[in-house]
Amino acid sequence: MKKNLRWLKLDNAAKIYPAARRKYWTNVFRISVTFRDDIDPAVLQSALDVTVKRFPSVAVRLRTGVFWYYLEEIPEAPRVMSEESCSLNRMTFRSIRKCAIRVLYHKKRMSVEMFHSVTDGNGGLVFAKTLAAEYAREKYGIDTPSGDGILDLTEDAAESELEDSFGRYDAPVSASRREDNSYMMTGTHEPDGFLHVTTGIIDTASALELSKKYGTTLTVFLAAVMMKCIYDIQNERVRNPKKREAVRILIPVNLRKLFESDTMRNFASYITPGIDPKLGEYTFEEMVSVIHHSMALELNPKRMSAKFTANVRSERQAILRIMPLFIKNFAMKMVYNRVGERKSSICMSNLGLVTLPEPLSDYVTRIDFVLGVQADTPCNCGICSYGGKLYINFIRSIREPELERRFFTFLRRAGLHVLVESNQRDVRSG
Repeated sequence: MKKNLRWLKLDNAAKIYPAARRKYWTNVFRISVTFRDDIDPAVLQSALDVTVKRFPSVAVRLRTGVFWYYLEEIPEAPRVMSEESCSLNRMTFRSIRKCAIRVLYHKKRMSVEMFHSVTDGNGGLVFAKTLAAEYAREKYGIDTPSGDGILDLTEDAAESELEDSFGRYDAPVSASRREDNSYMMTGTHEPDGFLHVTTGIIDTASALELSKKYGTTLTVFLAAVMMKCIYDIQNERVRNPKKREAVRILIPVNLRKLFESDTMRNFASYITPGIDPKLGEYTFEEMVSVIHHSMALELNPKRMSAKFTANVRSERQAILRIMPLFIKNFAMKMVYNRVGERKSSICMSNLGLVTLPEPLSDYVTRIDFVLGVQADTPCNCGICSYGGKLYINFIRSIREPELERRFFTFLRRAGLHVLVESNQRDVRSG
């Protein structure tokens, strides 16, 4: 008997991604889980076959309607693939219409890559952890208890996991989204689309202790280091202070920590603390203070809901609801191309401390979070902590490693031991 496939409207945050896509770019992110032994592809495929049935909002393909795109549950799991190319190799729109996620393996590492219309980093982490638990069950014969971001595969998805939580928590008024443009990193783009990934591995306890010396959190401290590096780069490249632009760090916020929500779909907003170099010189300590107080002011339910309410209200307007999709796409693409990436210098997303219950944690040695680059922003940064180690993943579509070199040099000079890994190829081979 043929299964009736579930379909879902795109959530409020997801609608921009299909419209904003370009021929050589779609918005994708990756979560990787590294085991102590080489991945068995057959077992990984079997685990994926079981896991996707529990995630009807994640194991999906993108479909085109008259008025909106929508997601349709896939009839069977995608085939796991050996990772032959660079991380986050372009996910074509044609492939997204077949399946909006892919599962890859390389030596001891399994990776889940997702089109951002499906879910955010926290939703992706739940899927990756649940898949890892099922893989370990089939590979090693261990049972991992559900909870702590691992779902019970014997249960059906709850309706609360499928909801668009933005619409449930919109505010009475919306906040202004008007901001000046920010300084953008530039460099020599790789003609074949190769993406460089550079990872800094740091002792988490040491990084937390250093953050405390500045009287702030780890996320604020790292964002300040990022701001300092971009600030210095701009100062060297743009000699006239009057022509320098703001330096802003886009920091995603997991709204599930502020609002009651079990959704497996997108439910994140952002904060963009920044400085204006036209006002004068900034010390690192001043940058820490700016970001620390911006986070303290913005990171609450009222501010966050006011920020996403404008998008929710736009979606509910009668004229937009009946407007054909091709007109919506044209309008959203125009807006995105004009302002979508110009309001921040880089995205720095920290998933925070990732934990796994025993006995699964005995078999997993590492977890990584890697953001894709944006269409015009050549660098991004994904961060998470696991097993006492902090993994800071820079990705870039340009050849020059200037930003991450400055970033990790700053941390080393501040007293942290940083082990750096990279997939960077010899630039002479290009």
